[in-house]
Amino acid sequence: ATSAVAATAGIGVFATGGLGGVHREAAQTFDESADLVTLARTPIAVVCAGVKSILDVGATLERLETLGVSVIGYRSRRFPGFYLTDGGFDLDWSVDSPEQVADVLAARAQQDLHHGGLVVANPLPVDEQLDPALHDRTLAEGLALLQRDGVTGKAVTPYLLAHFHSATEGASLAVNVRIILRNADLAARIAVASAARRADNEA
Repeated sequence: ATSAVAATAGIGVFATGGLGGVHREAAQTFDESADLVTLARTPIAVVCAGVKSILDVGATLERLETLGVSVIGYRSRRFPGFYLTDGGFDLDWSVDSPEQVADVLAARAQQDLHHGGLVVANPLPVDEQLDPALHDRTLAEGLALLQRDGVTGKAVTPYLLAHFHSATEGASLAVNVRIILRNADLAARIAVASAARRADNEA
């Protein structure tokens, strides 16, 4: 909904925390976030910290590729895993500045070949991520609780995120806040760079 409203209003860049994606066990459940198809249909740049680490990160990247959604890393060739700096997968492309993202957006607009989104993956610095051992332990516990309680479908993500908040005693929420602040900062700088580039082209 945010993507659709933003694109309709002429907003070309927005920030979020972590994208939705392909859920674990999706081969059996076909559980996949509407985020992915929306990105394939909406001409907007989304600055995020990758996809939520509770999902199947590799399958999500494959699905984004199938849908023609471009993914670039910001100062990184590794795809972030939301709470984690490194989600475990390489990226083909990276940029080093907001101006380079603006150049990518301008080139896409000029070519006018694809009207989907651009994912700008902005990883947390290593010293700001959730402790990886704590993350992995909490995720394993949460997945076991999902099975025990029979939680499926749309209820999975809020259930697991609530478990992370409780099991990490709020540490996951503190990381989430850092993610949002960093992504909002980068998205704003990309928007300014894009506006400046358009102004130069129109001059």
